[in-house]
Amino acid sequence: ANLGVNLRGCLCGVLQYASAQPIDLTRAIHGPRPSGALMGVPFRYPAEWSLILTKILISELETCWCQKSVLYNLFINESRMSCFACSTASPDEDLDMAGHSEKAYPVKQSKAQTLVQKMLHPPDVQINGNRPWDIRIHHPRFYERVLSGGSLALGESYMDGWWDCEALDQFFERILGDRLDKKATRNSIGLLYPILIAKIRNAQNRSNAYVIGKRHYDIGNHLFSLMLDPWFNYSCGYWENAETLEKAQEAKLDLICRKIGLQPGMKVLDIGCGWGGFAKYSAINYGATVHGITVSQEQVKFAQTFCKGLDVQIELKDYRDVFEKYDRIVSIGMFEHVGYKNYRHFMKVIHRCLNDEGLFLLHTIGGNTSVYSTDPWIRKYIFPNSMLPSAKQITSASQGLFVLEDWHSFGHYYDHTLMAWYRNFTKNWSELSGIYDERFYRMWSYYLLSCAGSFRSRRNQLWQIAFSKNGIKGGYQYRQSTLTPSQKPAPGHGHGSVVI
Repeated sequence: ANLGVNLRGCLCGVLQYASAQPIDLTRAIHGPRPSGALMGVPFRYPAEWSLILTKILISELETCWCQKSVLYNLFINESRMSCFACSTASPDEDLDMAGHSEKAYPVKQSKAQTLVQKMLHPPDVQINGNRPWDIRIHHPRFYERVLSGGSLALGESYMDGWWDCEALDQFFERILGDRLDKKATRNSIGLLYPILIAKIRNAQNRSNAYVIGKRHYDIGNHLFSLMLDPWFNYSCGYWENAETLEKAQEAKLDLICRKIGLQPGMKVLDIGCGWGGFAKYSAINYGATVHGITVSQEQVKFAQTFCKGLDVQIELKDYRDVFEKYDRIVSIGMFEHVGYKNYRHFMKVIHRCLNDEGLFLLHTIGGNTSVYSTDPWIRKYIFPNSMLPSAKQITSASQGLFVLEDWHSFGHYYDHTLMAWYRNFTKNWSELSGIYDERFYRMWSYYLLSCAGSFRSRRNQLWQIAFSKNGIKGGYQYRQSTLTPSQKPAPGHGHGSVVI
């Protein structure tokens, strides 16, 4: 109740300040659009903007506030009469604090089902069909929940067991390839609030830098050890001549070392070093001296042991706090957590820390268009405060600081990588089921398979971009690998066969 009163007062203050008039919040949200006056004074704020500002104020709440009667009564979607957070419909009677009301939605089920089926027709997905990519519905209110809550409700309803699909990756390949997510939300005013939040606050600033570590990378090293390859790579493998996850990841590590012209004794900064895979590989096979930084405490503990005895230093540190100079800098699968407000600053840090003759390689997932937030379900359950950069955003951030030497795109290989992770995860679930529950299993499966579908449909990309500070005389090139894993030097010796 106190939270509801505080939010109510806060929103009234925002609206009062914006309109210079007292505002009746309940009538502003729930009442008809005013044409005259409220509380005896002119009202100049449309109800839709009241809803948007309400969403901004409560966007950080972790719990489903439809179960709090005061908040539920204050904050409901006027157009669809449902809770913004969990898509639960507004009942006619008071909400039972123990759970959601079973009363039917205002939208008739048959109309909602017809609308969902119509939306699924272009990508050739059937409701309760027999094909692997068809969806099977287990709860009659699935349709209204998804229509009301979008991608967040789609993911949460899957976690709740409201629907299933034999091949989620194929389902997402079809709906994302058809851009169904864009068609369904093109005219949704609800999409404005995450964009407004991103514009107002810097979700990836120093105070939030370690959130992703705690909420994702610290959930259990045992989970990642059973899912990833022996080098603990949590990024896209390079499958050009590889048939297994281990070989694909080793090929990726070797590709990066060759692209930066790594030589014995070179000092390398690994921003977002993860569990130490690149640091260990480059120290063993190329004789590099590596300084790895990460925002995950569990990764630091593991990587320090994993790289023990090598010329490798692992630290818990934000990239903004690095001031040393390096011959080479790599960032593998970390730039997705930087945020568009910090892209330029990130590039300035790289420029500050890279020697004049140095090279920087950025390995990142990318998007086809510039965005300011990420998918609501991914943001809430998998990667908080993350977003995918576009080519335009990367080049704009690096403009005037670097010469772009090489741009390599192989996002189609991320499909193979994610499917291999999924197979490892499900194969080893018996070892994990005592630690994580069934809801986690469905959440993690949904994450891996939906992402696989996004890369297969080419909605997401994977880029390796090589930068120099002043340009390489004679042009940039790197030699193809001529060594098989069995021919690689013994740990600590490295090889000097690669030059730029």
